Amino acid sequence: MTGAPDTTRRAAPVEQVMVTALSASGRVERPDFVVGEEPLEIRIGGPVGPGEPVAVTMRTPGQDFELAVGFLLTEGLLAAASDLRAVRYCGLPEGDPQAFNVVTVTSSQPVEVGGRRRQVVVNASCGVCGTETLEQLKDRCPPVPAGEKLAVEVLTSLPGRLRERQRVFGQTGGLHGAGLFDTSGSVLAIREDVGRHNAVDKLVGWAAMQQRLPLASSVLVVSGRVSYEIVQKAAVAGIPVLAAVSAPSSLAVATAHALDMTLAAFVRDGRANLYAGAWRIEGSAA
Repeated sequence: MTGAPDTTRRAAPVEQVMVTALSASGRVERPDFVVGEEPLEIRIGGPVGPGEPVAVTMRTPGQDFELAVGFLLTEGLLAAASDLRAVRYCGLPEGDPQAFNVVTVTSSQPVEVGGRRRQVVVNASCGVCGTETLEQLKDRCPPVPAGEKLAVEVLTSLPGRLRERQRVFGQTGGLHGAGLFDTSGSVLAIREDVGRHNAVDKLVGWAAMQQRLPLASSVLVVSGRVSYEIVQKAAVAGIPVLAAVSAPSSLAVATAHALDMTLAAFVRDGRANLYAGAWRIEGSAA
């Protein structure tokens, strides 16, 4: 008899399950590994009073504080990394099944959530854009720093370097990766998640908590496609070069142009398409 899962334990980024494997020789029961997925409620509060819930996102457990901080920064609910006072799991009663699924970020400045509270779950594959138009984003986020130029050989090598360090993907094959690199190709940080946007938010949160923003000499590499929200998040973090294995959307391209960001897509097999900011990339692909 199969019992209900133990929801009081802390969720893990990788879970072991039983699978019935089918093949020409028959079927066999064996263990398999799948990526963890749990809801995370993100709250924010000022120096006085409790935190207010602003969003629930489906995420892979791990680096939850980074995810919350990065989300709030890139959505404009935390005005600046310097305003960050504290991050904690909410003090729910002992044994509460959601004990590690609620994070509160405290700002040193008063916070006005207003109508930006998200009453629905944010799908893991889709971001929640706190800036509804390109003009509003340009007002909130100035053009990204010029940064340093990047050799094309380094650019085209980065997706492979990201893939080599995707530990959980190697176990499960079921999640996205985002990586920060310097212009020599050295890795700064790698994050994985079931949500493309969550992986980027975790990186931004990591940089904020390490007091490394803006990331003016960094390259952001994502394992999937590029949407407007990914460009938005990179721009808020001051990242001048964004590279993706897959395709960009039209609004992602327009936003990269507007913010003078370098956007490279279809970066694979030693090739890349430069959709904006080609002047930052030196050389030609072999």
